Amino acid sequence: MLSELRKMLHDVFVARATGALHPKITRSHGYVDGYMRALLETGTASKEELLMLVAEERAIVSGPATGAVEVDFVAA
Repeated sequence: MLSELRKMLHDVFVARATGALHPKITRSHGYVDGYMRALLETGTASKEELLMLVAEERAIVSGPATGAVEVDFVAA
């Protein structure tokens, strides 16, 4: 079940990254939301597991959520 969710998440993130039409992205989000809710309600997965899965799939498609930033700040 989690592998199926991983595929669905991947498709959503790829659709968003490639500029798919809004209705397609919205529909895909709805499927993912419903699937995740079912996993939570049946006790198949915990909230933490799902959040980790979403973060991992998003990072695969879009890169890490945060990164190191170097700033050269000169006070005036």
